[in-house]
Amino acid sequence: MSRTSIAGVFAGLGLGALTSLAAVGCAPTLAQPSAVAVVEPAPIIAPEPAPIVQANSLPQLRARLEVLAAQGQFNGAVLVAQGDHLLLRQAYGVADVETGQRLDPNARFRLASVSKQFTAAAILRLQDEGRLSIDDPVCRWISPCPDGWQGLRLTHLLSHTSGLPDLMERPGWGDRRVTPATLAELTRDTEQFRPRFEPGTRADYNNAGYNLLAAIVERASGLAYEDYLQTTFFTPLGMANTGSDADAGGHGIVRGHNSGGAGQVPGPIANVSIIAGAGALYSTLDDMLTWQRAPRGAQFLPPESSAKMIAAHAPADQGLPEGARPRGWGFGLFTSDLGSGAVPAFHAPQIYHTGSWAGFRNLISYLPDGDVTVVVLTNNYHQRDTVFLIVQQAMAEATGQTFPTGLQQ
Repeated sequence: MSRTSIAGVFAGLGLGALTSLAAVGCAPTLAQPSAVAVVEPAPIIAPEPAPIVQANSLPQLRARLEVLAAQGQFNGAVLVAQGDHLLLRQAYGVADVETGQRLDPNARFRLASVSKQFTAAAILRLQDEGRLSIDDPVCRWISPCPDGWQGLRLTHLLSHTSGLPDLMERPGWGDRRVTPATLAELTRDTEQFRPRFEPGTRADYNNAGYNLLAAIVERASGLAYEDYLQTTFFTPLGMANTGSDADAGGHGIVRGHNSGGAGQVPGPIANVSIIAGAGALYSTLDDMLTWQRAPRGAQFLPPESSAKMIAAHAPADQGLPEGARPRGWGFGLFTSDLGSGAVPAFHAPQIYHTGSWAGFRNLISYLPDGDVTVVVLTNNYHQRDTVFLIVQQAMAEATGQTFPTGLQQ
């Protein structure tokens, strides 16, 4: 059975291609687009049988996770798959520290910024349907055109090269952080700001851009953003445990936590409505593997569009701190040799994205050279380094590399 998906299609691009990539005052209204062709809905795809866990696989990682969980240093769920073989699927710790309820491998977690790849995929799918182009000026879809936005294109929003100030960098962020908002309100907020640099000349990570993209998905498709994702991706793929919590409906999502002096404490109110297109989705281990294994025959994204998701769209100035590992800025995904950050280091160019928000910390990564998928979803915000190391330990052990014991400083 072939590995095909938003990430799985990438394996067909060849490791050489991946390695090259890794080296590198009034409310606006949505403009009326030109008429578009009617597109048939995505076909319903019968879910593939769940892979059977190989009980004796990854013994070093299994032992390490047990120790971390016993010491209270890891609270989350881990899935590792190689090709169509499931090497590990396990949950550790609690779903809610106040009730003591244990985490289950079927638990729903907030994806946070892992959500961005779905927004990017929606834009590319709409392009494939002839409804928009990633080269469209943003002002084709949002009007009147805000001051200074004439040079902005969808590709700048997708690749974090728009120059617009991010949500957290704006005055009044403390109040906005806890105040529910609609996509229209978020668009009005962003319309007040000009790009701080010429779009396309540098990269600067940006949640506001992905909120704008979600608003554009709505105008181009004629559906609510969440409904478009549901009808185009989630329902056809059988991803019954994936959706948006922008409505603050709870949806059975486990409780987020922070690390406190006496252990874990409940995290803050999530209010993901303010990151509706950038981080409001929730999912499970199994649904994220389903997304990874989505069949190419369903034509969710043809290879040309999948390739755009991992192409390096940002210039050399990536806006990274001094000494940070370089990465390729794709559309909703990054590429980088993440294995080089482990101790001992190993060569492992990966396609990945992190996610962190209100008591959650995640990393989902795919290694084409070895066909390894690692999904780590946690409900503890303060586990960044632990999550990164777990992913690299999984990658290393699955591909026969020396098992890492730490991270590069």
